[in-house]
Amino acid sequence: MPEKHLTGAVPGLGRTARKSAAVALSLAALAAGATTVAGPAAARPRTAPAAAPGCSAAYTIEQKLTTGTTWRMCWRYDSKAGLVLQNVSYQPKGENKPIKVLNSARLGQIHVPYDDGKHEWYDLTDQTFAQDLMELSPGECPGGTIKTVKVPDGDPRHPNVKGLCTTTRSRGHAYRMHDSLQSGRTYQQQGKDLLVYTVNQVGWYEYISEWRFQDDGTIAMNVGATGSLSWEDYNAQDGRGWPIGKGARDYSTSHSHNVFWRLDFGLDGSSRTKVEQYDSTVSAPSGSQEGPTAKTTRTKVTKELAGDSKAYRWWRVVSATGKNKDGHARSYELVPGPTTRYPGRDFTRHDIYVTEYDKCELFAVKNSACDTGHPKSVDKWVNGQNLTHPVIWMNVGFHHIARDEDQQPMPVHWQGFSIAPRDVTAMNPLTPKELAWQNGHWE
Repeated sequence: MPEKHLTGAVPGLGRTARKSAAVALSLAALAAGATTVAGPAAARPRTAPAAAPGCSAAYTIEQKLTTGTTWRMCWRYDSKAGLVLQNVSYQPKGENKPIKVLNSARLGQIHVPYDDGKHEWYDLTDQTFAQDLMELSPGECPGGTIKTVKVPDGDPRHPNVKGLCTTTRSRGHAYRMHDSLQSGRTYQQQGKDLLVYTVNQVGWYEYISEWRFQDDGTIAMNVGATGSLSWEDYNAQDGRGWPIGKGARDYSTSHSHNVFWRLDFGLDGSSRTKVEQYDSTVSAPSGSQEGPTAKTTRTKVTKELAGDSKAYRWWRVVSATGKNKDGHARSYELVPGPTTRYPGRDFTRHDIYVTEYDKCELFAVKNSACDTGHPKSVDKWVNGQNLTHPVIWMNVGFHHIARDEDQQPMPVHWQGFSIAPRDVTAMNPLTPKELAWQNGHWE
């Protein structure tokens, strides 16, 4: 999926080049008698929410889902990272006040190295990712609200962009249970999600930055790459590319996308969260055992960590102050998504980094906010410091070898991960009233 990346800091340059090509295509389509269909004229109006802690009503997102869960957060727009979410809280039915989950959540970098070694791009810090926020049509935000974003360092002729969508969406079954022992009823619930997303253009690419807040307390973070294959990069004659189009004349240059996210947890309002790693070992059956055995061990992560996902390993972030109604410490489990770890750079060689909070450490690489002499990449920040305010950096990679189906336009390819509540509530937050008594050894 080769891209036309741009050097320099001229806002909108990539968009201009892309639009010129789009105009030429549109003229050709009209000449051929093609037609297009416009979306609806306006998004559905919604009543402005009350202000969330730390922001005005204009910068508040609040949504009560039909299943009873309410999500609240503040948003702002950064001149490099784009959309930043802050003070994220979750309030399922049965909880008398919101449960704070995150101090902040943002993209930490998009690193794009090419297989031939000729190009390597850092799309957040070295390109106009944030400045090329795309205008969204109502049809792209079905049933939702499109918020206007004032883009820092953007085109002074068009500083305000209708580019932030908040909407809800069904995700299918949240649960299903047939109670054959007692009532004979079948309990089922269709899950609902709050979606918050923007689209940012870098050259020929368009990145959909999506945050999905589920009614069960799960938060999924995804980046979807779409747009176009770059016509200017059908030049991979080194045996590393893939033929696109008729015959074997044009080869699309293969490359990787390494996306970083930065999460600053504030469970129950405290940044002094704890991090734990769990590993399980499986042993073959012995003696009279019917099957293999598995033993799980916990390791408290007290110092900065560069960690790798593997079978039977997982991490959780634990509240320092909050417990659920059963008396168990609230926590969130980190759930990595599919990834292709890129070994070409030190900062991409691990799936997760846990660092001690430093206000200048904002981007996983090409981080220029710190003073001279401060290490510039996340791998160098892991130096044995004790953790009192841990920050989580997740790295999810994708090696893209283009295919004929990637044109035209290119289907969205998603990469991401999620965080899932572990003991945040005493029971499933979507439990129906009739089953609320069945907590623990209920028979």
